[in-house]
Amino acid sequence: MHYYQFNIGDYKSHTDHLSEMEDLTYRRLLDWYYLHEKPIPLDVEEIAKLIRMRSHSDCIADVLRHFFKCTDDGWIHHRADKEIAKAGEKSTKASASAKARWNKKHNKNKELDNDANALRTQSEGNATHNTEHITQDTIHKKKATVVAAPEGVSDSVWQDFKSLRKAKKAPITQRAIDAIALEAKEVGWSLEKALVECVVRGWQSFKADWIKPKVVDIAKQTVPSRQGRDPVLLKIEEESKQAVPPSLEVLERMAKIRKGVA
Repeated sequence: MHYYQFNIGDYKSHTDHLSEMEDLTYRRLLDWYYLHEKPIPLDVEEIAKLIRMRSHSDCIADVLRHFFKCTDDGWIHHRADKEIAKAGEKSTKASASAKARWNKKHNKNKELDNDANALRTQSEGNATHNTEHITQDTIHKKKATVVAAPEGVSDSVWQDFKSLRKAKKAPITQRAIDAIALEAKEVGWSLEKALVECVVRGWQSFKADWIKPKVVDIAKQTVPSRQGRDPVLLKIEEESKQAVPPSLEVLERMAKIRKGVA
C-alpha cells in the first residue's frame, strides 16, 4: 500500500524515548513494511541495505526488538497488519462498487444498441456508430501502467530512481528503461549502475556518450621544430626518404663527423 493513516499523537506517545537515529530507523522500517505488505527479513544486514542505513545495524536491531515481533517468516508489526487489512477491505469494496457501476452502464449501452438495431432506418449506420463511440469513451479508459523494478536492480536504487523521475515529471515506462539498459550495455555497465549514476547526477535518463572519455586528437599535436639541426643530417634524412644514394659532399661530411673534426 502507498498510503496509510498516521496518528501523530499516538506515535509520539510511543516513541518519545527514542533518539533521532532510532526514530528515523523506526519510520523507515514502517514505510518499508506498509509498502511491501510483508514481514521484514530476519537478517539485520539485509534490512540495513533495504532501508539505506548500512552503518546503523545496531540501531536497527534495537528498534526491531522493541517494536516488532520475530517469526519464522520475518519481523512483523501487529498494528501495521491491522491497517493493511483495513485497507484491503476498503479496496475490495471499492472494486465491487466500481464493477457494479460498470455493469449498469454496460447494460444501458447494450439496450441502446439493441434499440438502434431495431429501427432499421436509413440513419441506422450513423446512430449505431455514435452509440459505439459513446460506449468506448465511457467504458474503455486506459490506465497508466506501473513498471516493476527490473531484474538485477535493488529496491533502494529503484525507489530513488522513481523519486527522481517523479520530481522531473517524467513517468517511468518500459521503453525508457529498455533504452537506458541498452545505453548502459554499450559501455559495459549494468542497468543498476546506470540508474545509480542517474540518481547521483540528477539525470532522468542515461546516454553512453555522457561518460565516454574524450579522445585526444593526435592530429593537433605539434611536430618538433627542425630549427637548430645540422643541415647535412637533414639532407641525409631527405635523401634517404627519396631512396637515392647520398652525394659525395654528404659522404665526406659524414666521415668528418665520425672522426670528430666537424
